Amino acid sequence: MPRECGNERRLTAAIAPHAGYKASGMNAAHVYKEIAEDGLPDVYVIVGPDHYGIPYDVVLCSEAYMTPLGACTVHNDIIKKMRKNIPDDVRAHKFDHSVEVQIPFIQYIDPNAQIVPILMSDQTKECAEFLSNVISEACSGYDHIVIGSSDLSHYVPKDIALNEGKEVMDKVCNSDVKGMYDSVYDRKITTCGYGPMAVAMMTNGSQAKLLKYSDSHDSLGVERNSVVGYASAVFRGKKD
Repeated sequence: MPRECGNERRLTAAIAPHAGYKASGMNAAHVYKEIAEDGLPDVYVIVGPDHYGIPYDVVLCSEAYMTPLGACTVHNDIIKKMRKNIPDDVRAHKFDHSVEVQIPFIQYIDPNAQIVPILMSDQTKECAEFLSNVISEACSGYDHIVIGSSDLSHYVPKDIALNEGKEVMDKVCNSDVKGMYDSVYDRKITTCGYGPMAVAMMTNGSQAKLLKYSDSHDSLGVERNSVVGYASAVFRGKKD
């Protein structure tokens, strides 16, 4: 059953980076601060990109994720509904970090959190639309938030990462899904989770706010000419 919230939540989705905590954790923290202040949802749907070549376009995980903060359980009812359209294979989630690194943040702000972990191998616009529809249908009746896990440009000079990150996030904040894909594809921007970002963008009735942009040089102080870019953003639903 949906749990009671102390206030009327407005956040419908978010984008958070997924590098090591020393590199991007201070950026991702902005997202979870916003979620904590907005109010806790019934369920966190975490969509991350596949880094290892899983044999699925999209795949669920129906087992709890274990972290140093303990087990973070899945939302069994939503998982059951999604299984009608998406395969469920715990093994596909074994090595990937894009979902995993989000979970301690969630556990910190919400010790009773329930999650729906999803990995995307096919990050096309068509697959993002399919997954967005599946999430919307399966989460009907539950107060949920979609978290798209993504880093931006990879291993490019700092000024190029900033320009490319600005271009991608401008499209995100303007709800321009096609424009975001065009930027990534046409300019060959090495954003690793553009599919999960698109799923977050497709959340109904939402408009985005960029919370933080940074890169690995900002956090680690090394390799100015070979950085990875990070961005945190939230999507706030429009009032009725």
